[in-house]
Amino acid sequence: MYKIAVAGTGYVGLVAGVCFAEMGHQVTCVDIDEEKVELMKSGVSPIFEAGLEELMQKNYDSRRIEYTTDFKSAYKDADAIFIGVGTPEQPDGSANLSYIATVARQIAESIENDCLVVVKSTVPVGTNDKVEQFIHDFLVNDVRVEVASNPEFLAQGSAVHDTLYAERIVIGSESKWAEELLTRIYEPFNLPIVAVNRRSAEMIKYASNDFLALKISYMNDIANLCELVGADIQDVARGMSFDERIGSKFLNAGIGFGGSCFPKDTNALKYIARMNGYELKTVKAAIDVNKEQKTKLYAKASKRLITFNGLKVAVLGLTFKPGTDDLREAASLENVPLLLEQGADIFAYDPVGVENFAKLFKEGKHNKGSITFVSNIEHALENANVCFIFTEWKEIKGISPDTYKKLMRTPLVYDGRNIYSVGEMEKVGVEYHSIGRRSTTREGLKESNSLELQTY
Repeated sequence: MYKIAVAGTGYVGLVAGVCFAEMGHQVTCVDIDEEKVELMKSGVSPIFEAGLEELMQKNYDSRRIEYTTDFKSAYKDADAIFIGVGTPEQPDGSANLSYIATVARQIAESIENDCLVVVKSTVPVGTNDKVEQFIHDFLVNDVRVEVASNPEFLAQGSAVHDTLYAERIVIGSESKWAEELLTRIYEPFNLPIVAVNRRSAEMIKYASNDFLALKISYMNDIANLCELVGADIQDVARGMSFDERIGSKFLNAGIGFGGSCFPKDTNALKYIARMNGYELKTVKAAIDVNKEQKTKLYAKASKRLITFNGLKVAVLGLTFKPGTDDLREAASLENVPLLLEQGADIFAYDPVGVENFAKLFKEGKHNKGSITFVSNIEHALENANVCFIFTEWKEIKGISPDTYKKLMRTPLVYDGRNIYSVGEMEKVGVEYHSIGRRSTTREGLKESNSLELQTY
């Protein structure tokens, strides 16, 4: 087993460190935030992720993992140092590599033995070459150090499972020494390994994420057309899913993708192409569709209602997806400001995302409207004039259709995740609007019949 240091304790770094410890390696996780380090020592995860705290506690108790702000002691005799710090998007779409550079210099000035530096952070193609040169520029001791690329493919909400049972491990290196060492580190995972050069590994990460983003935007585009021609996107997706060339995943239509990966990675690859004199038209289209999709429900509701001013608006789901407390690029961040500007009194529910959301939008009066955070869905729905569903949490999916009819003053529901059956919602008397599906209401049938006559 190997002595491993991990720089950064966000989704990438902390999950990787804990999973390496679970596989028997000796791991030290490094972070600059002392409060965060003390929190992790107590067994509390700074991020919400299923199964993470249990593994943190288990491996901390068995002394296979430790947390520190002392990077010098963590790096000096490590066999491998994994970099998992953030590479946030800059205004022009490029990646901010300042955190990578800071860690690279710390490594160069600290290591005392031969060491493999492994970049897990998502970085532009060619970055690992620069990181290796940067480390050599500041290297203090006469030791061997190489840099390898090892991009992660975890999804928030299932990050631990995705790491322990990954579909593949991608290793990008420029020498057999680096490839073999990283292969041995991953040997206990017993997973398929794809060994390529560094630049190919960097591109695999972007190409994979952007392809999935393309699928989502494509289905949302088709869903919008389905509404116009009287088709049902869920029936369309089911019919498509039997084709092995297409597959069944990432065919769900909704109000767009969010999170820390897809929005940032599509913009980054678009920027990389532009800097090389090429335009990725497909990726640009995915970005454009996603941007418009996020406020589609708000646009629908604005046409249906005279105003939101003075209305009680229930907002169910604040995070960008279930299973995480991450709000990055969440649909709620696009829609809530629009509702507040129109004077809506928002009653918001999310099982884990309220604390983070409240850092951005404090409870109370905002502009013409207000926000109240509630601990249960029924409180949000009681006497509400309209309801928006932005995240498909199981707690929200568990609410029966007749609950909306019983509790809401006006049972008007805009569902951005297509949680409910159109027929069941309308059967109990709920005016239900979703994404890309046919309505069975008189108004909906009138519209679709008219369109069918025009189409056929």
